[in-house]
Amino acid sequence: MNRKRNGKTMDLTRGPILRQIILFALPLLGSSLVQQLYNTVDLLYIGQILGKASSAAVGASSMMVTCLVGLFGGLAVGAGVVTANAIGARDRDTVRKILHTAAALCLISGALVFVLGYVFAPAFITAMGTPKEIIPLGVSYLRIYFFSALFIVSYNMGAGVIRAMGDSYTPLMFQLAGGIVNVIMDGVFLLVFRMGVEGVAWATFFSQGMAAVLTVIHLLRNIDEDLRINPREIRIHGPVLSAVLRVGIPSGLQTLVIALSNVVAQYFINGLGTDAVAAFTAYFRVELPIYLPIVAIGQTATTFVGQNLGARQPERAGQGTRTCLFIGCLLTVFTSILLMIFSREAVMLFVRDADAAALGAIAVRTSFPFYCLYVVLQVYGDSIKGAGRATPPTLIILLNITVIRSILLMVLVPAHPNVHTVALTYPITWGLTAAEMLLYYRLADWRSTKLIKESQNG
Repeated sequence: MNRKRNGKTMDLTRGPILRQIILFALPLLGSSLVQQLYNTVDLLYIGQILGKASSAAVGASSMMVTCLVGLFGGLAVGAGVVTANAIGARDRDTVRKILHTAAALCLISGALVFVLGYVFAPAFITAMGTPKEIIPLGVSYLRIYFFSALFIVSYNMGAGVIRAMGDSYTPLMFQLAGGIVNVIMDGVFLLVFRMGVEGVAWATFFSQGMAAVLTVIHLLRNIDEDLRINPREIRIHGPVLSAVLRVGIPSGLQTLVIALSNVVAQYFINGLGTDAVAAFTAYFRVELPIYLPIVAIGQTATTFVGQNLGARQPERAGQGTRTCLFIGCLLTVFTSILLMIFSREAVMLFVRDADAAALGAIAVRTSFPFYCLYVVLQVYGDSIKGAGRATPPTLIILLNITVIRSILLMVLVPAHPNVHTVALTYPITWGLTAAEMLLYYRLADWRSTKLIKESQNG
């Protein structure tokens, strides 16, 4: 495939591996930081202007948003993996089929997310045990939020495809534009129109709309005429859909599995008292400088492996995985040591209470020394996904992160009810997950890729 270049697209099947991975991963990290930045702005607006009732309503809604958007967001992962394989194979016809199948999936899944979110919002909010006085606020927020469903799905799907083509910079720019709109519209709806929590939801609608519209325009006007979306060609191609779902459904379910494990952990954290809750709230913020680069490196591994297996270069794919592992561990060792040295100060950025900060520092010092295990599970798991095999990583995470971690919490916390015990379950399950991911990766045969063969036959 002799693709025309726009200066941002990288062919990951040739050239210096270390340089390519760093240049590809940096915009992915930037996208994560932008997302966190305007999530933080939302929280600041809500907390400072609307008060604790609105904050609680949005918090009670967050799990449903994570589950529904994450479930359908798995389709974006599937589309990205299939695209990367086809790009590596220089199969222009399959890439076109993927683009138009992905567009059709956006329309279908966006409508489904909206309907499910709108209809089941009251039942979900009530089932979560939300205090009665904030249920109307939570339902109102969710129903407006899910008007953004088509935009959210379209951006994620489009960005996944663009990244799979080797361009991680353009989606960052679109998300940055959406983030700027989000900040502006938060101010407009909350400070000017005094709309309350509904205003935050409408700000999301406009910000996600901006990112989605820019993404769609980019795909409609791709510099390579053969790889543009033609609205008249939008339809489902059966073999491509099958390949996307093979990766997308397990990837979406993985989001639900992780969300479930967080619910279980939060239950035991809540049982330790207010200081422990505040401590872990701060802990999850402090770990972001470690966690976000790991996720970016993992996403890079998915695209790198996908393109190189499509190009029938399993040795280069393996070199890319090892390079991602090296970079991830190097960054993680540096940031985790720094945060452990200043653990108390870091925690106190998010909680001013001295007792809660002390507990948060304990959690940091308990799990951060083992964070390289998370690099191993993330990089190998995402590399396996890059080969179109998303079910094994999902099952491994279900077994360890959800089932075994829940068992450990149920056994250990009642016997030793403290923050250290809860925090200790994280590195234990990271280690088990990492070992199983590595074992599967080593035993798998990467020289053939059923995913590409089936897509090409479509």
